[in-house]
Amino acid sequence: MRIDEILKKKRTLSFEVFPPKKGQEGLDKIFNTIDKLKEFEPDYISVTYGAGGANRNSNVEIASYIKNKVGIEALAHLTGGPSTTLDVDSIVKRLREENIENILALRGDKPKDYDLEYCKTFKHATDLMHYLKDEDFTLAGACYPEGHSECDTLYEDLIHMKEKEFAGAKFFITQVFYDNAYYYRLVSEARKMGIKSPIIPGIMPLVSPKNIPSIKNMCGASIPLDFRNMLEVYKDDPELLEEFGINYAVYQIEDLIAKGAPGIHLYIMNRASIAKKIYERLEHVFSKLF
Repeated sequence: MRIDEILKKKRTLSFEVFPPKKGQEGLDKIFNTIDKLKEFEPDYISVTYGAGGANRNSNVEIASYIKNKVGIEALAHLTGGPSTTLDVDSIVKRLREENIENILALRGDKPKDYDLEYCKTFKHATDLMHYLKDEDFTLAGACYPEGHSECDTLYEDLIHMKEKEFAGAKFFITQVFYDNAYYYRLVSEARKMGIKSPIIPGIMPLVSPKNIPSIKNMCGASIPLDFRNMLEVYKDDPELLEEFGINYAVYQIEDLIAKGAPGIHLYIMNRASIAKKIYERLEHVFSKLF
């Protein structure tokens, strides 16, 4: 079933995985992770495209494994920035052959060595969505609770979000955030703009203070001061730090569910153990409300 159709019937629980850098050994490892994720009965699993378009072949292979071997809906990321129309046509053909029906259409983060060749064909996610609009896929879009780093204001970013919906996005998944107030503001302002599609919060358990700079650079997410202080207190005890990070994610999820979020999307960093610990703490919630 297409993900937008699932969202019309129920809240969704989903996970995100990314292609490995190592060849078949890495693929076998991620397949094993996906096998373990099946235990939690997710509605879908998304698989990233790889930075700069790298690993796009394994992206399709992993999406196919999710859909055809494990029996869970797959959401394949497709990044327009590094791609030509020939690249996109090739990926679309392979996805169709593998019976993949859902695509998260992205521009992709510009690499550090960005030049004019990047985004030459698809300058924005909306360009890719317009290109895919007649290809009979359910399209999803990304959105940013704290605003996109390239936008001066949240309002400017919301205009782009509205354009994505017009271009065919049937639902949105947010970038990482650690203060739920940003999510609620995004949803409120999006509705005022006339955006009607479901907006699914994306949660990444923060289990290492070393991840703070990369998270801030990757998605602009701010870390609440109290949370940052606790991370510093526990930084020399990995087990306690992981426990604290998971408990904070659980708190975020409980609050989001209580206030009506249409689903939860977990960025689990390819670690099924993270998903398991969160699920065990929230199993009673997931079983009743999802």
